[in-house]
Amino acid sequence: MNIDTNTMISISEANQNFSKVARLVDQYGSAVILKNNTPRYLIVEFEQADEIQTVSDEDVLAVSKKIMERNRTVYEELAK
Repeated sequence: MNIDTNTMISISEANQNFSKVARLVDQYGSAVILKNNTPRYLIVEFEQADEIQTVSDEDVLAVSKKIMERNRTVYEELAK
């Protein structure tokens, strides 16, 4: 995930000035809240929540293929 540095805000600043977080989300579509200088929380517009949680069929198939290749011998043994 790429993070725009303009959308990063410390947790203490977010706590004191949540309207700034809301403005960041309105302007950029998301805001990243840092805790101990590490990205910890992602704030997005409500409408984007479904898009973020949805995985494309192609991604699911790609992961499935990787898992099947990695465990091919186990699957072949189970198929006997």
